Amino acid sequence: MGRVNTGGYSSRGTCTGSLIAPDLVLTAAHCVAGQDGLPVNAGKLTFVAGWLGGDYAAASKVAQFEVHPMAYQTPRLNIEHDMALLTLQTPIDIAPLPLTSREAPPYAIVGYQNRRANRLRARFDCNGLRQHRLIRLNCPVENGNSGSPALVRNGDAWAITGIVVAQSGEDALVVPVDEWLRSRILRGAPYTPD
Repeated sequence: MGRVNTGGYSSRGTCTGSLIAPDLVLTAAHCVAGQDGLPVNAGKLTFVAGWLGGDYAAASKVAQFEVHPMAYQTPRLNIEHDMALLTLQTPIDIAPLPLTSREAPPYAIVGYQNRRANRLRARFDCNGLRQHRLIRLNCPVENGNSGSPALVRNGDAWAITGIVVAQSGEDALVVPVDEWLRSRILRGAPYTPD
């Protein structure tokens, strides 16, 4: 995991992203939109892997990004497809997180929150259920958690089943891994069907 910074290494405009291949980061589509809702310049985005109080494992500028094709079919964001892939200028030599379509508790959410933007926060005891196209998890999230991976157990390890895109009351709303994302797996991200 790491921070997706919108203005450089120490920018306060941040989301969370997950390395899913050496040069691919999964995050929320609204994380690559400016306050006007229009896409930001990819050159202003930086992914900082393992950010912790000013130290980090690796960093790369973003070369380009691709937003889920159904995210902005209308002028308003469709939260059910609030997903984007960032292509890094420089691949990062850190083991990527695998993806899965498995949906079963316990879920985990790992990400950064703007209130404590220098520390990774995690919960590994979330329950959840499918609500239409989203998964609703009973773990609280805050600004900055957008793009955080929702994880499930995959054997002895954890795998990404979706990403946090919003909060509803005390719950996190998660967009699950879908066909659009799976079609991009050919670019190098590990994937297990369940």
